[in-house]
Amino acid sequence: MESKTVTKDKRKRADAVQQLLAFGALILLFVFFSFASEYFFTFSNVVGILIATAVNGLLALGATFVIISGGIDLSVGTVMTLCSVMSAVTIKNWGLPIPVGVIVGILTGGFAGFVNGIMISKLKLPPFIATLGMLNVARGLSLVITDLSPIYFPLETGFSQIAMGSVLGMIIPGFDIPNGVLIMFGSAVIAGLILTKTVIGRYCFAIGSNEEAARLSGVNIVFWKTAIYTLSGLFVGIAGVIIASRLNSAQPALGQGYELDAIAAAVIGGISMSGGEGTMVGTIIGAFIISTLTNGLRIMSVPQEWQIVVTGLIIISAVYIDIIRRHSKK
Repeated sequence: MESKTVTKDKRKRADAVQQLLAFGALILLFVFFSFASEYFFTFSNVVGILIATAVNGLLALGATFVIISGGIDLSVGTVMTLCSVMSAVTIKNWGLPIPVGVIVGILTGGFAGFVNGIMISKLKLPPFIATLGMLNVARGLSLVITDLSPIYFPLETGFSQIAMGSVLGMIIPGFDIPNGVLIMFGSAVIAGLILTKTVIGRYCFAIGSNEEAARLSGVNIVFWKTAIYTLSGLFVGIAGVIIASRLNSAQPALGQGYELDAIAAAVIGGISMSGGEGTMVGTIIGAFIISTLTNGLRIMSVPQEWQIVVTGLIIISAVYIDIIRRHSKK
């Protein structure tokens, strides 16, 4: 019992150090880009970073559960698009109320996550293959359902206010932080509580640390892995609603590439790709690092192809640092 307590304390200290380093890197990026461009540290640009982080942050929250459990999900980008399409179809084509459309979008993400979980836990498909297949299925369904054309929400529905309205701005005049940002932070708090205070969170760490040991301890691996992927899918569904609201439309060709940013945010925030380690705070910091870096490079007129190169190098560096960190513990 004492050994378990010591291990848990060590993990908490390691997580705290990782979060501190990630936060320090975020501050350095802000300082660097503020000196590099006078347009970076302005209220409108910071708000732009926040709303960009909202979508990637929500995807990264879902990815965190999966990666901590020792899995991977490459389908989050196109599933997010399918969720936005289903919301649009429900509201625009079927004429149902906005709350119903929001629920349909979120549940679509949950169902996609459930299918991923069944394929991985029950059918024993490798997570990489299962979610890669789901990536294409979701992308294809989005194109089929929309007949290759975007679905635009009528302005009178007010759907865009879900993400781009500002409840905070109504309370504090001039402080117009978009609702999408508040939804992301609220979701992060809920995700953090689920990860640290619930059974599914404990089993997430247990399965990621040693799946065989968890199975021998009586953990129903099929059930809990499916639950973890389903939970991740619900956060993807929320991201789908937010991006549809932000664009005031469902864009069926959108989505690919978002999964890499979500995984990058989680890894940069200290989530171990080997499973069993990580925090939601670290993930959100990682999401802000990705958004800040992308925004700063864009303001400095760095070509998009080089932005992708830089992001890729950061992912490689973060994974390599994680490998070194894990070896140093042995």
